[in-house]
Amino acid sequence: MKVMDLIIHKAKQSPRTIVLCESDDERIIQAAIKASEDGIANIILVGNTRNVSKLILKHQPNISDSECQIEIMDPAASPLIEQLAQALFEKRKHKGMTLERAKKEVLKPLCFANMLVEHGIAEGSVAGAVYSTADVVRSAIQIIGISPNSKIVSSFFLMIMCQPFHTFKGGMIFSDCGLVIDPNAEELADIAMAASKNAQALLGKDPKVAMLSFSTNGSAKHSAVDKVVQASRIVKEVMPELAIDEDVQLDAALVADIAKVKKPDSKVKGESNVLIFPNLEAGNIGYKMAERMAQATAVGPLLQGLAKPANDLSRGCNANDVYNVVAVTVVQAQAASEL
Repeated sequence: MKVMDLIIHKAKQSPRTIVLCESDDERIIQAAIKASEDGIANIILVGNTRNVSKLILKHQPNISDSECQIEIMDPAASPLIEQLAQALFEKRKHKGMTLERAKKEVLKPLCFANMLVEHGIAEGSVAGAVYSTADVVRSAIQIIGISPNSKIVSSFFLMIMCQPFHTFKGGMIFSDCGLVIDPNAEELADIAMAASKNAQALLGKDPKVAMLSFSTNGSAKHSAVDKVVQASRIVKEVMPELAIDEDVQLDAALVADIAKVKKPDSKVKGESNVLIFPNLEAGNIGYKMAERMAQATAVGPLLQGLAKPANDLSRGCNANDVYNVVAVTVVQAQAASEL
């Protein structure tokens, strides 16, 4: 089964409530209808009820005859608004938030959506077709917050290789390729641990983690290598059963024969499915090379390290991209509920 098919299948087994706040965008509407009709998620659309209903009918004229069940929440008319405003005020008053300002903020779709997640009305949110990544991440951190098991919020890409010419077929996690510019050792360890948990949930396989470097097994001496080694050892202390290679070059991370020569004591043995890049520069270049030169499909950037799932979209996304991120968010919510 292809990776995305596996994720969609898992989502259907236990659909979760996902809120989408950019409901004036037709890509969002199309994805919401498909997600609801396919049974991968219970969808909440945030927006003006009349306008959203018109867009739904435009794309699904037979809505009354379908299995599509979408809830529309209009912040301006919501009976929850006073409760959510009070909660936002309490959460952010230490940062200067006033109750008057909180009442205005929760009327904004992105804030309203994340408050629904924070209060357990929804189990995950997806935004970014219209909002910038900075806005999506900032709102998620301020409202949903960082997981007690994480130090930072980071990102990952689900990279899918399923073309006939791909020697490796399946999915991999690349992290961090979209958010943390230059993580220190503790932050890099946090990124690796979060990415390994996402690999377990999304790939359906035990994670095999490569801490990428220009050094393999101490072949080069540099502070950049030291950071990767230190991060790896932090991960090993917290997750001793995890298969993880310390400083390792990409070839030894992916090719078993090379791993035998360069890293004979490897637990990963050239079969990595989680690639952890030492900084954002390397990660961003790496995922784009895989996408453009190897024709891998990149799903993301997806967020990790939050208390509850909230994911970002590319503003150039299409409806199918949105649908896939909704499915990923459902599976993340499933995994979160099992902790």
